[in-house]
Amino acid sequence: MKLCFNQATTLENSTLEKDLELCEKYGYDLIEIRTMDKLPEYLKDHTIEDLANYFQNHHIKPLAFNALVFFNNRDEEGYKAIIEEFKGMMEVGKKIGVQYVVAVPLVTDKKILKEDINNSCVEVLKELSDIAEPYGIKIAVEFVGHPQCTVNTFGQAYEIIETVDRDNVGLVLDCFHFHAMGSKMEDLKKADGSKIFILHMDDTEDFPIGFLTDDDRLWPGLGAIDLDGILSALKEIGYSDCASVELFRPEYYQLDAEEAIKTAKDTTLQVLSKYFAPNAVTVD
Repeated sequence: MKLCFNQATTLENSTLEKDLELCEKYGYDLIEIRTMDKLPEYLKDHTIEDLANYFQNHHIKPLAFNALVFFNNRDEEGYKAIIEEFKGMMEVGKKIGVQYVVAVPLVTDKKILKEDINNSCVEVLKELSDIAEPYGIKIAVEFVGHPQCTVNTFGQAYEIIETVDRDNVGLVLDCFHFHAMGSKMEDLKKADGSKIFILHMDDTEDFPIGFLTDDDRLWPGLGAIDLDGILSALKEIGYSDCASVELFRPEYYQLDAEEAIKTAKDTTLQVLSKYFAPNAVTVD
C-alpha cells in the first residue's frame, strides 16, 4: 500500500513546492495535486517542465489531478467547459506522469431525478474515457457524502461506473464521504476491488448523516468512522494500491505545514498498518 498526500490537508498553510519538499522528506510515495489553486499558484514562478523534472529526480510521484469539478448535468456551455478543461489536464498530466484525474459530480440545490443524474454521468464519463484513452490516464469518480451532491453514496457511484464499463473509469473511495451519507458496507464488500482507484483516508466528528461537512474531518483514527470495517472490506475485495490522506479541518490549517504533513503520515499509517504493509519510508 503506497502512501499519498492530498494537498487539501495543507490547503491554507502551504504551497505545492513546499508540500513536495516535505512529502519527500517524510517518505510519501505519491501526491494528489490540486488543479484549482495549488498548481496555478506554482506555475506563476515555475513551468510544467520544472515539475516534471522534480518528479523524475525524486521518490515522490504524481498520483492524480484533483479535480475535474461538477462534470455531470451541465448546460451546454458548462459541458463544453468541462471537456476543454479535461483535455488540458490530459496534456499536462502526460508531461508529468499523472495516473488519474479525480472527477467530482455536480453539487446543486436543484432537484434532479436520479435517472437523469445517472444517465448524464454515464454519457459524460464515456466521452472522457475516450479522450483519456490515448494518454494512458484514468478517471477516478469521487462521490461526495452531502445531500446536495448528485452522486452521494458508494452504491450509486458504483452502479454508474459499472454501467460505463471502461477499464479507465473507476472510483475514489473517501472514508468521510462513505460515512457521511450512510453508504452501505455490504455494497463495498460486493464490489470489484479493481474498480476502486484511490482511497482517501480521514475521520470525522460524530454528527448525524446529512449534517457532516468537510470542516468536521479529523486525523484518521480519531473519530467516528468505521475505518476498520472499510479497510478490512477493501482487503477482502483485493484493493491495496494507495491511501491518500485528505483533510479540510480549519484547526489543522493553523499548524505548521511540516507538523501537519508528519501528523497526517503518522496517524494514517497507524490505522493502515493493521491491514496493509505501507511502503512509506520511516523518518525520525
